[in-house]
Amino acid sequence: MPEARRAPLLELDPDLGRLLPPARRNEAARGLVVSVQELYDGGRELAALTRSSPSHLGLLVIDGVVAREVVLGDTVSTELLGAGDVIRPWTLEEPAGLLEPTVLWSALSDVSLALLGRRFAVQLCGYPELYTALIDRLSQRSARLATTQAISQMTKVDRRLVALFWHLAERWGRMTVEGVHVPLRISHRLLGQLVGARRPTISSAVGQLAASGELVRRRDSTWLLTGDPAALRAAGRPAPPRFKVLTAA
Repeated sequence: MPEARRAPLLELDPDLGRLLPPARRNEAARGLVVSVQELYDGGRELAALTRSSPSHLGLLVIDGVVAREVVLGDTVSTELLGAGDVIRPWTLEEPAGLLEPTVLWSALSDVSLALLGRRFAVQLCGYPELYTALIDRLSQRSARLATTQAISQMTKVDRRLVALFWHLAERWGRMTVEGVHVPLRISHRLLGQLVGARRPTISSAVGQLAASGELVRRRDSTWLLTGDPAALRAAGRPAPPRFKVLTAA
């Protein structure tokens, strides 16, 4: 495994300090230094990192794409994680669950991870604004998972795929003259794990979408989206309110 390097956290992820006033931000930039691991041999090296001490706070993804696969029987569900995500691939104690799923971690590209260790956790007490930003990252991850779950419950698999790629495009997409380029190399197998469908069904749906031009797999195995995500909304249905108003009985 390549040797880790040390780097200022706010140099790696400046957005984490957005709540800090300038003077305290400069102080945090000097004081909060973390260990960064560059992974060039995805699965094997990532597996080694997941065996780190559970007393560490977690790992911050600096660059690259990580897949978290949950295996339950013959079914696999996958979550994609990228820059800015905080992950904790270890636990203080293995839960005594009745279903006993298996969790696998793998890298879909070269990955950079910052270890948020015990010393960092102590230093973090002096910067509650930064702690708030980390909690917000966890909240964002939870919201993305809920969206992916909703996508997997859509009736038609081709609509699931289109919705999934627009969801991924919000984070990784790049606008081009041809459409929105999603620079992720996602196999049909992995797509099935993301939207809850078997690989043959995915292959058929991808073929239909390619024929219509909505979703095209490029020669480099990345993806191109055309069209408008608004087409996914039910015709004539107004957008739901952001918050549900609860009234007393």
